[in-house]
Order: sequence, then C-alpha cells, then structure tokens
Amino acid sequence: MNIVVNGKNYEVSKGRKLLTALEEIGIQVPNFCYDSRIIQKDENCGICVVEVDGCKKKACEIDLVEGMVVRTHTDEVVEERREILEEIISEHPLDCLGCEKSGECKLQEYCYEYDVHQTANNCPETLEIDDSNPFYTINPNKCIACGKCVAMCREQQCSNGLQLSEENGRRAVRAKGASKIDYTACMSCGNCVSVCPVGALLPKAKTSYRQWETEVVRTTCSYCGVGCQIDFSVKDNRIVEANPAKMDPNDGLLCVKGKFGYKFVDHPDRLTKPLIRKDGRLEEASWEETIEFLSTKMLDIKNRFGSDAFAGLTSARCTNEDNFIFQKLFRAVIGTNNVDHCARL
Repeated sequence: MNIVVNGKNYEVSKGRKLLTALEEIGIQVPNFCYDSRIIQKDENCGICVVEVDGCKKKACEIDLVEGMVVRTHTDEVVEERREILEEIISEHPLDCLGCEKSGECKLQEYCYEYDVHQTANNCPETLEIDDSNPFYTINPNKCIACGKCVAMCREQQCSNGLQLSEENGRRAVRAKGASKIDYTACMSCGNCVSVCPVGALLPKAKTSYRQWETEVVRTTCSYCGVGCQIDFSVKDNRIVEANPAKMDPNDGLLCVKGKFGYKFVDHPDRLTKPLIRKDGRLEEASWEETIEFLSTKMLDIKNRFGSDAFAGLTSARCTNEDNFIFQKLFRAVIGTNNVDHCARL
C-alpha cells in the first residue's frame, strides 16, 4: 500500500504497525517499549507519537491504512516527546557518566536528540539490585518501566520470570513470584538483557569497556546446528559482549550459550597449535609436521589392523562443512563407519 510520510510517497507492505513501516523506510521515530515480535505489551510510553491525518497517535499502536498521511516531527509532536523524556529522566539515577550502558542507552540518545537535561533525581536509588543470576544484573533503579523485557521473557522465551511491580512509589522490573531472579524459571538466555533500552539489565562482563571503543563483528554461533547469527562487540581483539542479530534464523534471540558462552575463545587452556607426544610429553608442532605424522600413523594402523581399528570423534564447534569432510575422510578414505559426535556424550 501507499502512504505519505513527511510529504513523500512510500510503498510499504500492509498488515503491520506504522512504526515498523517507518523503520523499514529509514525514518527514525523514538521508541522504548515497541518490538514487532511482541504481541501484548505491558506498557505504552507514548514517545513514538506522530501526527496521522492531522491527529496525534502512537506509531506503535496504529495499523497501516492506504493513503494515510504521516508527519513525524511537527512542533507539537516534538514537544510531546520532550515532555515524556523530561518525566522519565526526572526519576532516573544521576549516573550517566558511570553507567555501563552509556553510548548505547536509548534514554541518553533521545535526551541528547531532544535537548532534554537532567537537573535533579526525584527518586533516589533505594531499590535493591538483584545480582543473583550468574550472567546478568537487574538494577530496578534504572528501569524506565517500558515492559519490553517482561514481554520478551513471557512471549519469546516462555519463561515468564519477570514482572513490573510497584515498590517505594516506583514501577520497575523485578523477578516474578520470587525475591530473586535466580529463584524463578529463568533460563539465563539473556534475551531480556538484549532488548533493555537502558541500564536496568546488564551482562556481567569480565572486561570494562565503552561501546564506542568496540567494533561489531557478525558471526555464526559455534554451538548447535541452528546457525544463530551473533553480533560480537570486540575491543582490542577480545570479545566483550554478544548480542543476537535480528535476522534469520534466530530473529534477535539467543540461548544462554550463544549470549554468554563465548568466553572459551580467550580461555588460557584453549589449544592454539597442534601437539605431538614425543617421549611421553606433548610438544607444539607445525601443521605440516602434524599432517605428515598423522598420515604416516594412519596408514600404518590401517595396514596392520584394518579400517575398523579407527574411530572418529568430531565437534559441534566445527562448521557443518568441516564435519562433513571429517565423516567423509573416515568413511570414504579410511573405510569405517565408526564416526560419532561430541553432542551425544
């Protein structure tokens, strides 16, 4: 269908919300609570307000209509967004300089864009921080009650371990039905952390970093065979954070392994060179020496004991292509079906 946005005609796919269509055509409208994967939102902050056919409406709620006329940055719209930001920031901790989310915090970004300044904090940090989970921390003092983490946990992960609750006159994220998140059905997938627009949910990082110090590297998760796409934040050639890429096949989701299980990359016990046992001791060797050693030993064993004297054990950390070549080597070259995989053990 065709719509008009800021005086220009656009062709967009029907059957979606206006905010999704605006994102797809490259027009940025601020939002905290919206996610196209969420069916039932818990909160409506209203900062995505736009003018549609002369009336102010929330872009995250309104369905596309043929010929609709949208204006995204009128004076009235901008002023309403500024008022919403001023209300949010007045109850937010005075901690932007030291917050680990600085540089990728949506609240910080929008306040800068709309020239909103924090002069006081009307709600001091009195809510208890929940650090019971081994992978991430919940700080309700920094929560803006957008409800996105709650909806993601309920609808996408189906763990239903979070809720927005009233405490000391504030509405903030908490563990659902328990005093700590680690006492719930939380699976530590970290999808709530990935969608949090502020610093209320943060991963427990072993390396201190600022977002502007990192570069993003797209890769494929090295665990199961789904092929989830991950955006690694890399500082000084070391992975400091993993975020799900919003594309097939995982659509912005990860499990606990993909989100938090990347630290094996820098583990001191990880082998970086081949080892050959000489006189009872493992010693580093070149790839050329290793391949020559293997081929000589394999031919000798096959000639003396036959093909079924061999067994091959391969790894989920390898690519499908590597595993295919591995089993081809054992079945077609060595001549045995004794091939297994570490995922069964």
